[in-house]
Amino acid sequence: MLKGSIVALITPFQNNTLNEDVYRKLIHYHLKNGTNGIVPGGTTGESPTLSHDEHKKIIEIAVNECNGKIPVIAGTGSNSTSEAVDLSKYAEKAGSDALLVVTPYYNKPTQEGLYQHYKKINDNVGIPIIIYNIPSRSVIDMSVKTMTRLYELKNIAGVKDATGDLNRVDQQLKSMGKEFVQLTGNDDNALEFNKRGGVGSISVTANIAAKLCSDFQKSCANGFKDSDKLDKILQPLHSAMFIESNPSPVKYAASLLGMCDPDVRLPLVQVKEENKQKISEALKVAKIL
Repeated sequence: MLKGSIVALITPFQNNTLNEDVYRKLIHYHLKNGTNGIVPGGTTGESPTLSHDEHKKIIEIAVNECNGKIPVIAGTGSNSTSEAVDLSKYAEKAGSDALLVVTPYYNKPTQEGLYQHYKKINDNVGIPIIIYNIPSRSVIDMSVKTMTRLYELKNIAGVKDATGDLNRVDQQLKSMGKEFVQLTGNDDNALEFNKRGGVGSISVTANIAAKLCSDFQKSCANGFKDSDKLDKILQPLHSAMFIESNPSPVKYAASLLGMCDPDVRLPLVQVKEENKQKISEALKVAKIL
């Protein structure tokens, strides 16, 4: 269920307000273009600046619009365990298929603190939980040993690995086996990640190149035929989407494609003028624009 091209969906704003109609259109763009799963309310969806009501609303919309066609993996992480529990319980009740829970940021918990944080969430829900390990943004790095302990719990199903360390794929595969779902959070290493035993990506680039990303992941699952070719087309896009802090670049790219406004919420700002041309060129190279 949790594999292939999964989009870390952007949250569209208009005049700093959630644009529900555009959000629905974005979801249907993915349904039409082969995306294998939707993540509403992840960090690419600017979850830190969403109100609780907005966060719940986008989860509801995703569940309703996907209507069982593809999995909804709700972003429900927080650096407050009780808040993460409450949001996770809400997402399950709303009909989400799974949860994506980022490691707590700023608090800098120990490995035992990480274990207890995820155990508390695990004990309060009955759907799969994907650990989101992203040391570059959350400061702390969940060890393979801690992840292995967590995998013994009933709902811990896998990891979105954004460490950038491909050796982690091998280590996690050896420690937890093939049933542990390994998804990359780094679009640029998806090819090698899958070759080492990963089963897909939770992708930023898929927001604006859904079919390309879907085709790429399908090629990986089918013996890597054409994977190198598709990866070469996608690499300039991957680079452009991280030319500044995510999701400012991908929202600007989406605006060029007429998908949504480029608006982001403070403290994020729109991309600099000198980077707009680079994003545009990357879209043209991929023959999207």
